[in-house]
Amino acid sequence: MIDRRQSLTLLGALWALGGTRLFAAPSAGRSFSWEWLKAHAAQLARDRPRPLPAPVAAAHAVDYDAANRIAFRPDRAIGADDGYAVRLFPLTRNAPLPVRISVVENGIAREIVHSEDMFEVVRGEGPAPKIVPGIAGFRVMNKGGVGDWLAYLGASYFRSAGALDQYGLSARGLAIDTGIDGAEEFPVFTRFWIERSATGLTVYALLESPSVTGAYRFVNRDNGRENIVQDVSIALFLRKDIARLGIAPLTSMFWYDEGNPKQRIDWRPEIHDSDGLLIRNRAGERLWRPLGNPPSATMNSFVDSKGSSAFGLLQRDRHFDHYQDDGVFYDKRPSLWVEPKGDWGPGAVMLYEIPTVREYEDNIVAFWQPARAARAGSSFAFDYRLRWIGGEPEATPLARAVDRWTGTAGRPGTDPIPNARRLVVDFEGVALKGKDRGSGITAATSVDRGKILSTDAYPVDGQPGRWRVIVDSMIVNQPVNLRVALERGGTPLSETVISQFY
Repeated sequence: MIDRRQSLTLLGALWALGGTRLFAAPSAGRSFSWEWLKAHAAQLARDRPRPLPAPVAAAHAVDYDAANRIAFRPDRAIGADDGYAVRLFPLTRNAPLPVRISVVENGIAREIVHSEDMFEVVRGEGPAPKIVPGIAGFRVMNKGGVGDWLAYLGASYFRSAGALDQYGLSARGLAIDTGIDGAEEFPVFTRFWIERSATGLTVYALLESPSVTGAYRFVNRDNGRENIVQDVSIALFLRKDIARLGIAPLTSMFWYDEGNPKQRIDWRPEIHDSDGLLIRNRAGERLWRPLGNPPSATMNSFVDSKGSSAFGLLQRDRHFDHYQDDGVFYDKRPSLWVEPKGDWGPGAVMLYEIPTVREYEDNIVAFWQPARAARAGSSFAFDYRLRWIGGEPEATPLARAVDRWTGTAGRPGTDPIPNARRLVVDFEGVALKGKDRGSGITAATSVDRGKILSTDAYPVDGQPGRWRVIVDSMIVNQPVNLRVALERGGTPLSETVISQFY
């Protein structure tokens, strides 16, 4: 078991390698298939639990600076240099758990055998770091070997650089009891199998934890940087009861934005990997929930009785000047969209927000929780698509929220209204173009713990297709959820914004 804060920092026969040093001898190969992996995971769940991989003590000496001096040798890359070549990660202080990796060809899996000369130490200050025996994970390289676009490293975490070639948020294989104090488990991908195909790269993984075993299949495609697509199939086998089973979990960071300026202590105007949770449920409703940095850990549930909501953590704000960060480029961080395949049944999209004062701590988790109880001895199967994108996940006639601000309520120039807050949301979209105050557009608003004091909706002068909604509401108890949308004659013209006041 590992601490949440620790876990969030982890991030031919020989496949045209021209040599044999990476792999066990051909006689060591064994048959492999997706059906075998599912059966193997099921059997492990029935067997006595075995110890999970332990951190390698020697890896503690390989700190951040030392890790940056250890590189996988390009000539040892697994596969042709066509945008799907694989390089391995060494064991380091931030990635001390060893994993087993095999290459699959023609239904035969051969395990990679670690050798020290897989890696090389590049020049730098101080004594050369020691290369620790073992493999921590792997990454998929861009053509030409300049940078990577997909990486699996640490626990069950993986991520893609996405359409804008900039890493940001991560995905996870599974979330267990997230948001339940002292109970959260972090399952581990203990083994990987990598297989080339005509359309991309397929990664298989075995997931293990005290409560569950799982078989995972990721069919990965780089669609010309337009978006990175992963078609995911999972089969889960429960050893124990799980109070909160999280499917397709996404993990990100949100410190502050223009909507919560009081939390800004850094010189940069905004700092976040994602700025909102977007949900499209089976009823056809689109919800936009701006992310927040609450004073205490907060869990929100968005129930879909019809099941299979699509959801994702998005970075909508793509303006460099809103961040002014020329080092890590928050304006280029990818968005990640989850599209369920088939009927997942009733459940809820869950959003867990943890307070933070640092940009290197992931404090946001979103996942799907099935309504069906997760009992020991039961099994689950899910199929879904992950899309790492730079824009919106799908076309819609509904206007979307493009800006949000909060502040004190009341008429400018007068004293603020006690115990009241103001929400300002700007919407943009084709549904609003050409509309004016006489077009019959109104704002639909509601608040769950308070009272709406005033609402105004109007087109922003000089900004075609852009409308602004200003809502003042009395706050009774916190947290408070305020819902805002534009409509005409009862027909929605925009997505629904759910803004939470703490």
